[in-house]
Amino acid sequence: MKFLEKYNIKINNKELLETALTHSSYQNEHGGANYERLEFLGDAVLELITSEYFYKKYDCQEGELSKIRASFVCEEALAQYAKDVGINNYIRVGNGQINNINDTIIADTFESVLGAIYLDQGFLVAKKYVLEVLKPYVLEHHVFLGDYKSRLQEMVQTDKKSLEYRLISEVGPSHDKTFTFEVVIDGIVYGKGTGKSKKEAEQKAAQDALQKVAK
Repeated sequence: MKFLEKYNIKINNKELLETALTHSSYQNEHGGANYERLEFLGDAVLELITSEYFYKKYDCQEGELSKIRASFVCEEALAQYAKDVGINNYIRVGNGQINNINDTIIADTFESVLGAIYLDQGFLVAKKYVLEVLKPYVLEHHVFLGDYKSRLQEMVQTDKKSLEYRLISEVGPSHDKTFTFEVVIDGIVYGKGTGKSKKEAEQKAAQDALQKVAK
């Protein structure tokens, strides 16, 4: 299990790391412990690290800070972080779960591994690890929470700008259409998106626009 080597982290307690990677379905078949207690600890460590980071980075009120933090520690985000690290390749599950290692499990193990790092290496190492994984997504203004249209609407309202979605293409037979929308802010096209429904295309257009508006 060398997935932490690229972060210069070497866990001394190998059993602790194995526990962090063990789902309850594996425990039910083989005994031992599962990752749930470490996940509980890792969740608290992650909350402290990210709360401090966003507090120092953004000069905004508590409610807005909570929303920002939530968008970067949601299940979708944690699952992506775990995949970036390579944790998902080492999760131990039972035979009945082996074809269903979903994002919920993968996200849980990001927190459980963080709990193991904290116990074995201390808070400063855990903090350095989390920020190394998380900061690139923050700096590129990545949007994890899937409602991109709402996020874009909030951002545009802050600057009192107009926002419009325009259907620019609709192709294919009635049962299999493909739609393309562009999103226009104050008369300027900021993003474009294509999908199998109008809603999907608008969301993708908003996602594209967010990358540009946030810069």
